[in-house]
Amino acid sequence: MFVLCVLFVLCALINLCFHKVMFLSDVDIKREVKRKAITIEPFDETRLQPASYDIVLGNNFLVNDAHTSTFIDPANKVFPKTHDVRVADGEAFVLHPGVSILGYSKDYFGSDHYLIEVNGKSSLARIGLLVHNSAALINPGHFLQVALELCNLNNVPIILRPGMAIAQLTFSPLSSQPKQSYKKNGRYSKNNVVGYIPPKVISSRKKK
Repeated sequence: MFVLCVLFVLCALINLCFHKVMFLSDVDIKREVKRKAITIEPFDETRLQPASYDIVLGNNFLVNDAHTSTFIDPANKVFPKTHDVRVADGEAFVLHPGVSILGYSKDYFGSDHYLIEVNGKSSLARIGLLVHNSAALINPGHFLQVALELCNLNNVPIILRPGMAIAQLTFSPLSSQPKQSYKKNGRYSKNNVVGYIPPKVISSRKKK
């Protein structure tokens, strides 16, 4: 068992040595935004962190009508119906325990030159707010107001307000220029408008 643990640690160290992941610092992010290698609109310098950039919650949410389906079957495209909710600035959305919804960032961002990762904030994680379930990577060439898979893991409601800091972006340089173009082939490349309904959900709706 000890030998296996040692081998595991050695493999991890070797992997780190040969596959170094670099992230842009606040200085780099500011510079790349200025030279338009990174797009962040609107760009607020006060939201820069040492190696990340805070994004804020937008006004639009997509909510499941749970009563329209007794189960979800992704393979057969069985989903509950959904409806859009728009919350005005200064108002709030109440996310109840165990409920999962889609929210959207107020920020529009993307880059042709960097891989962007959406990360949760520790202050929100501590209160049981999950910001993304798995869709954390933004491919080069994808410019959008990102959809956030918001889920309340707490046992009390969480109040969400437009404009609150909701997640943070990190930027990683690419080792080479991508051969594939997300703008041409990306699944969500055409859905960059805030409030769009993801294709999977659209396809699950039954025509009347």
